[in-house]
Amino acid sequence: MRTPATMSAVVALAATASMALAACSEPVEEGTPGITDDTVTIGTHQPLSGEAAAGYASISAATSAYFAYVNANGGINGRQIEYLVKDDAYDPVDTQSAVTDLVEGEEVFAIVNGLGTPTHSSVLDYVDEEGVPDLFISSGSRVWNQPHVYPNTFGFNAEYVTEGAALAQYALDRQPDARVCVLGQADDYGDGILEGVETVLGGNEIAEVQTYLASDADITDQIGRLMAAECEVNILGTINGFTAMAIGTAAQLGWSPQWYVSSSGADYPTLVQYLGEETGPALLEGMVSVNYLPFSPDSDWVALFTQINDEYNGGAPFTANTVFGMSAGYLFAEALAAAGEEPTRESLIAAVESGELLGNGIVPLSYSDDNHAGYQTVGIATIEDGVQDYEGTTYNVNVGQVTEVEAAPVPLENAGIPQG
Repeated sequence: MRTPATMSAVVALAATASMALAACSEPVEEGTPGITDDTVTIGTHQPLSGEAAAGYASISAATSAYFAYVNANGGINGRQIEYLVKDDAYDPVDTQSAVTDLVEGEEVFAIVNGLGTPTHSSVLDYVDEEGVPDLFISSGSRVWNQPHVYPNTFGFNAEYVTEGAALAQYALDRQPDARVCVLGQADDYGDGILEGVETVLGGNEIAEVQTYLASDADITDQIGRLMAAECEVNILGTINGFTAMAIGTAAQLGWSPQWYVSSSGADYPTLVQYLGEETGPALLEGMVSVNYLPFSPDSDWVALFTQINDEYNGGAPFTANTVFGMSAGYLFAEALAAAGEEPTRESLIAAVESGELLGNGIVPLSYSDDNHAGYQTVGIATIEDGVQDYEGTTYNVNVGQVTEVEAAPVPLENAGIPQG
């Protein structure tokens, strides 16, 4: 027989169970992934190993160093930036595993500066479907600039078509009668460079076109065919390793044409590393390339990034990749600052599309709700006496039209730390 005491206990237990059930049935309010009161966690995929590592592994290290500098100076809106770097060895299969872990395992706020056209293409749809901001992709493919298809995706590099057109225009302006040829990677990278050259010269005016696979160990046949075509200007859509392979192979064949190289494969210190300190500088002398970031020796940005590299990156070799990595980091910090004191993924995208982000390039960026491309203006750089620097010619490329413009470098402000 139940006593009043036991009856009371049963009632109390039932009431407790009822309250717990009600609590379980109510939706639990969750915060923005990757955001806490004092941290912002973002991620990226990079080739830290494999054939592309020698040319690109230094990029994420430079970005990490820039974020360490920002964090040491109070962060952005009081939050520290945690940057998770996953190695994908420049292999799309590994990219998929890395990015899935970042999105589902680490629950990052955004993917930032994921590197590579074939690699990032393999996760583009996935990141979009997950609603994760996909910012400042380290590739010049035009695929990233489809805001009505991929509303959260933004490029960073100048598009390959832009670079190809600018290199061809410079060749036409300086050597109008030269036989121009193209060597490109057999994917969207090489295709974009070739398309840009064709917009300026026309397909019939290109003396020879050769391609290579990123897995190729030798391109002697391709270089031999360019040589047989008597090419005088070779425009390259190549990553650093294959730029060095092309120039080195030509030298072995006793051939010395003019080399015009896209920004992704034209980093002078990296190329010297591939070609060797004894022969590299001589082989690279006079090489023409394009860029859009501040790597001139007298740039205030370079001075700051050199200081950051020495203090937060262990004094690693300072290259154009250092500038690239820190510039991408700066742009994310600028976007995060503009996203507000309580950032959400929606406010981050709105900040990028606002048109107020400037970046730190030779001209301000111009993102908008209908333009998710990175830089559309590039400057011509040359190597002279072992120094790679802008020579003063700057081209804007818009819908296939190449126009020479004045550079308008974004000035360094507030010690390179964006303010909200």
